[in-house]
Amino acid sequence: MEVRIGELAALATAFCWTITALSFETASRKVGSVAVNIIRLFMGLALLSLFSWFNRGLALPTDASSYAWFWLILSGIVGFVIGDLFLFEAFTLIGSRLSMLIMTLVPPITATLGWFLMSETLTLFNLVGMLMTISGIALVIFQRKSKDGTKVKYPVKGLFFAFLGAVGQATGYVLSKYGMGDYNPFAATQIRIIAGIFGFSILISFFRRWKAVLAALPQVKPMMLMLLGATFGPFIGVSLSLLAAQHTSTGIASTIMAITPILIIPPTVIFFKQPVSWKEIIGAAISVAGVSLFFII
Repeated sequence: MEVRIGELAALATAFCWTITALSFETASRKVGSVAVNIIRLFMGLALLSLFSWFNRGLALPTDASSYAWFWLILSGIVGFVIGDLFLFEAFTLIGSRLSMLIMTLVPPITATLGWFLMSETLTLFNLVGMLMTISGIALVIFQRKSKDGTKVKYPVKGLFFAFLGAVGQATGYVLSKYGMGDYNPFAATQIRIIAGIFGFSILISFFRRWKAVLAALPQVKPMMLMLLGATFGPFIGVSLSLLAAQHTSTGIASTIMAITPILIIPPTVIFFKQPVSWKEIIGAAISVAGVSLFFII
């Protein structure tokens, strides 16, 4: 069972991210993505600190090396601040289902970064996997039609933001594994969240959005959704993703976590009453199959 810890953690992460995507999409539509981003990080830090106090006897990651702090802070800024900022904006523009489908680009982007930064090679199967992933996404984006038979046009801004979110998350994931080593993944997540909080605080201060953040606090339903998303996102989900990175390759972990677009289809149909076509299902399946081919064969 030891050799499968990474794979099981990655699978659990995919389920967690399905819950967070739906929770944060709903909350972002009610109070705005900026408020959701920073509030859920504070919630995640509180949950992690409480867990670490009972699990490690340390509420904060004071035992981390300066090396780990540097790379995990950088990872937090790139992943949480830049990546999630664009991803949450994409949630409000094109929805969580399509946004998470575009996030299947994370594994190919991760491998591309490995090729560019660490001279890792790309095989023919890797390239075929990339083509399949992009083809699956294109099938959903360009073939969806409304009830009257007209083609649905997604906002280009939303699609671009989702892509930037994928780039940010892929880069942040590579940096987190590089800096974490064998350090506790929950404590490593704390460092990333601390960096995210500082990064968002600077952005919110610069754009003078604190009023919007404070206005979200008394709203019970969005706050409950953020707590749900923070529990399965920054607390459990992100920590499990780092645990997966410790026990298996980032490629395999990213591949398994890429099944989120498949997992997210049933709840969006059930709870949001969003129609889903066979082309969307096939497109999602092709994308995930492409990611799997990219890393498994």
